[in-house]
Amino acid sequence: MNTTLQAGLWMLGAIVSFTSMAIAGRAVSFELDTFEIMLFRSLTGIVVVVLGAWYFGTFRQIKSDRIGLHFLRNLFHFTGQNLWFFAIASIPLAQVFALEFTTPIWVLLLSPLVLRERMTLVGIMSASLGFIGVLIVTRPDTATLSPGLVAGATCAIFFALTAIFTRKLTITQPITSIMFYLTTMQAIFGLICAGYDGDITVPSVQTAPMIILIGFAGLFAHFCLTRALSLAPASIVMPMDFVRLPTIAIVGMIVFHEQIQLSIFAGAVFIFAANYLNIMYSAPNTK
Repeated sequence: MNTTLQAGLWMLGAIVSFTSMAIAGRAVSFELDTFEIMLFRSLTGIVVVVLGAWYFGTFRQIKSDRIGLHFLRNLFHFTGQNLWFFAIASIPLAQVFALEFTTPIWVLLLSPLVLRERMTLVGIMSASLGFIGVLIVTRPDTATLSPGLVAGATCAIFFALTAIFTRKLTITQPITSIMFYLTTMQAIFGLICAGYDGDITVPSVQTAPMIILIGFAGLFAHFCLTRALSLAPASIVMPMDFVRLPTIAIVGMIVFHEQIQLSIFAGAVFIFAANYLNIMYSAPNTK
């Protein structure tokens, strides 16, 4: 089996995982708020990470020398993930996924501020194309603008900050250390935010399997994506990732009776073009 086909199979796993997480997130949103979802999802993640570290013997990779950077990274991710779950419960799933695809564009815009990387002409063109795509997807006016839409657009900014700080962490931190602090810190954040009023809803028998699915799917999706990128260049993997959009649109139509909006796909074309332009321009510099 050639590496491109292997990458495609890993991306299939990522698409199924991301889609499953969205469906499960919508399913439990009627019983649990976003903070409670994050709390119980993170507890599931802790079990998975600890078992994985025990099985592979990587406990000694957990370090505390960059604890402040871990804290910032996980605070951004916790915020973005809460906004994502809120959007999932509030607006069409395809709209959430289309807006989530703007994350690389925000990385491009924020990296000069955080990492002091130089903004290029191609980067400016990519950001402009992406912004046009966002306007088409969101159609911002007083009649259509909603909290869910704002949450879906804003979560991409926090995911971008997460990616930037993850990039800084990976220079010195092993993956086990990053995943351990990801799950434990976000479990603490979830406990504080969900329990500040002294009322935490425990998942029922019906929603508990969905929470476990969210925990496993979230970790497995990023594992599959990482594996795919290790086997094939981003210029090949990224178009595969965009298959998530029509997939979730069909799922939303079948499971939740959502209408397929052509404007979402039209905007996604601009967002895809923006990301692909930047990847193709950057590819020669990364060889």
